[in-house]
Amino acid sequence: MRRASLLLLLAAISPLPLPLPIAAQEPVAEVSTAGNTGVVFDGYYFGSGFAFTNVVQWTVPLILAQHMGPRLTVDLSAAFARASGATTSGTLEVSGVTDTDVRASWATVSSHLIISVVATLPTGKKAVSDSTLPLLSALATELLAFTTPTFGSGGGATGGVATAFRLGERWAGGVAASYRWHASYTPIAGSGQLEPGGEGRMRLGVEGPFGRRGYFRGAAVYTASGADTLRGGSRSITGDRILVYSSAGFPAGSSNLALYAYDMYRLRPRAYNTTNLNAVQVPRANVLAVGARLERTLSPALSLAPNLEFRHELAALDTSSAGLALLGWLVRPGVDLRYRASGQVALLVQGQVAFGRLADNGSSVSLVGPRAVVLVDVTR
Repeated sequence: MRRASLLLLLAAISPLPLPLPIAAQEPVAEVSTAGNTGVVFDGYYFGSGFAFTNVVQWTVPLILAQHMGPRLTVDLSAAFARASGATTSGTLEVSGVTDTDVRASWATVSSHLIISVVATLPTGKKAVSDSTLPLLSALATELLAFTTPTFGSGGGATGGVATAFRLGERWAGGVAASYRWHASYTPIAGSGQLEPGGEGRMRLGVEGPFGRRGYFRGAAVYTASGADTLRGGSRSITGDRILVYSSAGFPAGSSNLALYAYDMYRLRPRAYNTTNLNAVQVPRANVLAVGARLERTLSPALSLAPNLEFRHELAALDTSSAGLALLGWLVRPGVDLRYRASGQVALLVQGQVAFGRLADNGSSVSLVGPRAVVLVDVTR
C-alpha cells in the first residue's frame, strides 16, 4: 500500500480529533501553513407546546495549522459562538469564545506512528447562570448535533498515539489510544466546584478497496470515563460508550456515491466501588445516523454534492429501565457546493434543512431545522 494511504488511515483513527480542511488534502510536506474560518448557522423551530419555540446558534470557527516539515504539525482551533432559545416566558442567551485547543502531532520517520498531545486552554465560559441550563441542555442534545455543544470548561490535556499497518497488498489497519485529563472548574455560577473524571479511548480502524472501484473505511471506538465529583461529595457516573462508523464509496456514472453509517451506544454505568454506589447514574442511550452523498464534479474548480441523512436517538427513562424510548428522529436533506478559487483558496457553501419530531411528555412535537455553512480554507 502506498505511504499516502497509510497516512490517511492514521488521520482517520487518530486518538484525537483532527481539524479537517474543506478542500482535498495534499501531502502535508507540501503545505507549510493552513487556515480555516467562516460562519455556521444552526436553527431548530419546534411545534406548539414545546419548552422552546426555537433554538438558534451562530458559530465562527477558526483553525490554524503549521506544518513544520513532513513529520511535525502544530495547530490551534477555537470558535466564537452565540446561542439563543425563545420560550413563552422570554429568551435565554449565551455567547462567547470557546475553549482553545493547541495540538502538536509528530509522525515517526516511517510515518507509521503518530504521537499527539493537546492542551485545552480554558478561554471559554467556565461558569454560566443557572437560568441558561435549559438552553445548554438543548445545545448538547446529540440528535440535534449543534456545531458548538459546549461553551467552556476548566481546560485539560490529552495525549495519544496511533499506528497503521498493512493488511495484505491493498488494505490497511490501524489502532489508536488516548487519555484525557480535565481540570476542575465551577460550571454554574455560585455552585460548587466540579472535578470531571478522566477519559480513556481506544480506536480500531480498517480501510481498503473492494470490487471494481469501491472503497471502504470503518472504525470502532471504545470510551470509558471516570466519575465526575462535585464539591460536597456527590458524584455522577456515565457508562462506557461504543461507537461504530463505516463508509463505502462507489463510482456512479460521472459522480461518486458515498454511503455511511454511525452508531453510538452508551452502556449502563458501572459502580466501580462502594464510593460510587450512591452516585447519580446517566441512563443508557443510543444514537444512530445513516446517510448518503452524491458528489459530481462540474468543472476542475467546482463540485456539487446533494446529501441526505437520517438520525434518531433512544434513551432509557432511568437506569433501571429494560428498554430504550425514542427521544426523537430527523431527516436532513441538503447540498454542498465546493469551489477552488485557486491552488491556495477553497470555498464551501452548504445548505441543509432537517424535518422530524421530538418526544415531549408522552407525546411528540414537530421540528424544522435549517443549517447554513460558509467556510473558507486557505493554504500556502
